[in-house]
Amino acid sequence: MSEIGKKIRIERLMNRASRNMVIIPMDHGISDGPIKGLINITDTVSRVSEGGANAVLMQKGMVKYGHRGYGHDIGLIVHISASSSLSPDPNAKVQVCRVEEVIKMGADAVSIHVNVGSKTESAQLEQLGAIARDCTEWGMPLLAMMYPRGNKITNPYDPEKVAHAARIGAELGADIVKTVYTGDVDSFRTVVQGCPVPVIIAGGPKSESDLDFLEMIAGAMEAGARGVAIGRNVFQHKTPVKLTRAITEIVHEGKSVADALKMLE
Repeated sequence: MSEIGKKIRIERLMNRASRNMVIIPMDHGISDGPIKGLINITDTVSRVSEGGANAVLMQKGMVKYGHRGYGHDIGLIVHISASSSLSPDPNAKVQVCRVEEVIKMGADAVSIHVNVGSKTESAQLEQLGAIARDCTEWGMPLLAMMYPRGNKITNPYDPEKVAHAARIGAELGADIVKTVYTGDVDSFRTVVQGCPVPVIIAGGPKSESDLDFLEMIAGAMEAGARGVAIGRNVFQHKTPVKLTRAITEIVHEGKSVADALKMLE
């Protein structure tokens, strides 16, 4: 029965036609504080929902303030990892929520962050394995954010390291893996091919160019990605509703970057 539960919930995160996902993470309040775009989280949820996002992702304490926006119906993923930029080791993620809590909130999935190559990698992998077990038990989809980050990681976009991090997520039971785009279609295709569960891309640092940003998304989709999970590049944009629509044009409709840019006019 738990497999049925996972199937039902994961479908709430996907576009019915494309089977792809546009997820807007809003969990930055713990790592960075009340940054621009998240001071009024209810308003931001409403904007990305109006733009056609499939789901938002947030920490448990924000669900009651922001999930439904101003009456919009949108998928909910609750993040269960945390660390702050004020920490001596921001890469050290700890578990701050249980799967049972997420179920009680009516969420559609949980997400966990793992920094592969960090000093606390072993503890984070242990957390991932335990959460995956609980998600299987309760029929809850698991999104694993898998990043190569640590003292020995000189290039966090290295295709081999990104592929390795993504594969670890699948190996330990994730249903969806989020990771960084490696910069070009061919190299990211190897990441997707090496990960047997759907791969979606992160947005990375705030982009200065809408063209470059949308080209990254188009490249990832061409390589076989199943969508995006992008936060500040959306909610800190001057027109979040239009940008979300532009993203959905590429992810769900297969439109060109040129067509998507027209959504921003």
